Amino acid sequence: MLSKVAERVYWAARYLERIESTARLLTIYDQLLFDMPKQINLGWYNLIVINSLEEDFSERYSVQDERNVVKFLLGDATNPGSVFSSLKAIRENIRTTRDVIPGDTWELVNELSQYVQENLTQGINRSNRHEFLDYIIRSCQQIIGLWQVSMPRDVAWEMLQLGQNLERADMTTRNLDAAVAAIMQLQDDEFAVNSHQIIWGNVLRSVNADQPYRRAMRQSVKDKPVIKFLVSDTQFPRSIAFCLQEMKDAAKALPRSEKIIADVEALNKSVLAVTKNIEVGQAFRDELNELQIAVQHLHFQISTTWFLTDHKQFAVAQ
Repeated sequence: MLSKVAERVYWAARYLERIESTARLLTIYDQLLFDMPKQINLGWYNLIVINSLEEDFSERYSVQDERNVVKFLLGDATNPGSVFSSLKAIRENIRTTRDVIPGDTWELVNELSQYVQENLTQGINRSNRHEFLDYIIRSCQQIIGLWQVSMPRDVAWEMLQLGQNLERADMTTRNLDAAVAAIMQLQDDEFAVNSHQIIWGNVLRSVNADQPYRRAMRQSVKDKPVIKFLVSDTQFPRSIAFCLQEMKDAAKALPRSEKIIADVEALNKSVLAVTKNIEVGQAFRDELNELQIAVQHLHFQISTTWFLTDHKQFAVAQ
């Protein structure tokens, strides 16, 4: 496989995961609108901050309200991380890699792209937003399922695993960051304890983790156990630790992977350290930010090792 093809496959997986994860992130806040006491005002702009999009957002919008934030994350073509932009990017990557990715992927991506374009207003308006986001999530899962059951475990597959799990680990840190940001806005009053449970419950449900959490942790929904579960559980597919192990396994199957494996192992140690003394507040958000930086460093190493290479042939055909 050529390096440029491997890179496109890697990015196709990242964009697909980004689309699904953005929908899940918005789902957290969307559900909180219905679950939280009416006197609590959610800061939607938190979703811009945790995605490091403040500058891009300010160039387009002067008001930091719910509608503008949702519009920016879903359908703004000037935001490279929006669902709209990610769909445009994944279509191009899939179009140019159809010889190594199942052909039905192209049709499914086009169907999702058409749905988003035709129904974007539903996603922006609060009344139909849940249905819109749910469709996006289920469509992404359908594509992932197609890959799971129809792709040989060759170089293309390992590239998909690297891209998917790197993006997923990054977005899990941002889901946690969104929850902590919401909690930090709460006042210490009679609603605080119940509100904490509502927030963390929505985080778990947004990643289909409510049942796995209860099976693994065997306790009610509380901040520290939820954080520990989503950070360090080795069996739940969206935990950071699980994603890192998947990346390590994928790297082992590829050439020139020694540096990547070492960096993944180092990051995993940092992940485990985060769970030792969890205090929900700004210090924990800073730790999440450090993890995000480390994940981006992993991307740099992947790109340097396999994409920005003089080797025309990525690997021996498997």
